[in-house]
Amino acid sequence: MITTELLEKYDALKKSVDKNDIIFEEGKLPTHYYQIISGEIKMCNYNDDGREFIQGIFYKNQSFGEPPLFLNQKYPANAIAVENTEIFLLPKAVFMTLLQENPSVSIEIIENLAQRLYYKSIMAAEISTHEPEHRVLKLIDHGIAYFNFKKDVNGHLISFTRQQIGDLTGLRVETVIRAIKALEKKGQLKIINRKVYR
Repeated sequence: MITTELLEKYDALKKSVDKNDIIFEEGKLPTHYYQIISGEIKMCNYNDDGREFIQGIFYKNQSFGEPPLFLNQKYPANAIAVENTEIFLLPKAVFMTLLQENPSVSIEIIENLAQRLYYKSIMAAEISTHEPEHRVLKLIDHGIAYFNFKKDVNGHLISFTRQQIGDLTGLRVETVIRAIKALEKKGQLKIINRKVYR
């Protein structure tokens, strides 16, 4: 998203976070811009029964948590490290200065936020109106386009776990497993050594 050189020019801090560490919590006001150097972050909520709903998963060079930063509203979800992760932190005031002084970065941020809004609207329709197989395939196709999943001779390796697919589509893990097996039988997915490919 924002180049390392530009972030360092504005004195962004580097921070290492361990797997399962919380970067920010639902209900807190934003104070920083966050961008992943390496690792993986999920934004999620928990219902009263403790069931997790993943709002999004973010990878290397992606930013997360910007909408509340622009709106000065509380975070609608928690940000948690899925694995050991390194991130850049830039204080809100410095981030706003960076955007004012670098209009092309502002355009990139707008495009990124528009992509996320588009994804949310597509997935909202998928979750409410389509069968599990369709939901899973739509999420996987979006992941290929947006998260740049690795491609090899077997196709695109799907980096989402079955649990993450369930959390992102509102399906139970058992339903995700059945849907993936059905999609494999139809030739739309491959399962090789327990890994899913498209």
